[in-house]
Amino acid sequence: MLIRPFRAFVLACAWLGASAHAVYPDKPVRLIVPWAPGGSTDAVARAVAQRMSETLGQSVLVDNRSGASGRIGTEAAAKAPPDGYTIAIVELPHAIAPAVFTKMPYDLLRDFTPISMVGTAPLLLFVNGTQYKNGDIKGFLKNGRASAVPLTLANSGNGAISHLSGELLAGATGLKINAIPYRGSAPALTDVAAGLVTGHFATLASGSSLLSAGKLSVLMVTGSSRSAGLPEVPTASEAGIAGMQFNQWWALVAPATTPIEIVERLRKEAVAALAHPATRERLTTLGIDLKGSSRDELRAFIRQEVEQWGEVVRKAGIRPE
Repeated sequence: MLIRPFRAFVLACAWLGASAHAVYPDKPVRLIVPWAPGGSTDAVARAVAQRMSETLGQSVLVDNRSGASGRIGTEAAAKAPPDGYTIAIVELPHAIAPAVFTKMPYDLLRDFTPISMVGTAPLLLFVNGTQYKNGDIKGFLKNGRASAVPLTLANSGNGAISHLSGELLAGATGLKINAIPYRGSAPALTDVAAGLVTGHFATLASGSSLLSAGKLSVLMVTGSSRSAGLPEVPTASEAGIAGMQFNQWWALVAPATTPIEIVERLRKEAVAALAHPATRERLTTLGIDLKGSSRDELRAFIRQEVEQWGEVVRKAGIRPE
């Protein structure tokens, strides 16, 4: 006698669960950016979030949680409910961090499920605009080697790609450098423009406004080719600096056990956002090469980056903290 009512109850619960998934999203989605506002990651996240808000039918709200070289915000994302209402943007520093920090509050491969790749961009060495002209990396190296005191290179925190870039530059050129940590590229570049620190490695997106105002100059770019917007600026290889052919990258991830159907919905919306003309115009002018991906492609890419940068850190002699 109790079988039929119980069966009806089970079927009702299953129907309610399916309905809950079917109406996703029924409230705003939070996109955690683990850096301060104003940097390239923030710019990328806001451009993608704006377009996804229009197509998802719910707002995608950017939540900046900076600190601890990106670990604070990323940990918050890893521990968020896996319901599709919290996602995060991760990047190259997240692949470097396991080799730099002995205690990590999350595992990039275990605690997240990939959504989609977002894009890549070379790093630029920014310096004060009144001290050097664009492309004068030879003058910078000459003055740096002759200086009685170490150069000060700002970075976005220990383990950030801006930090490792400075270490690689010092190792390849013999420059003496003091690393100065900041909470992101935006405050770091403000101090470079003010002459308070010597330089900072960042993407064009982070320094474009100060560069356009003449307060910053760019001495070189990482990667294999020159920036289309700065044809006079050589690559690191062209400047005779080895080991700096790499790009910054960004990707979207969700907490590990987020339902796959929700992750795939987010992936499709993100890829569509990257292909939209308004998003492309907004980000490609900042030197960012937009590229979506499948979830499996992103998972394999992140795994490869973690392994590759772990080896780079070891060869550079950087001791884990």
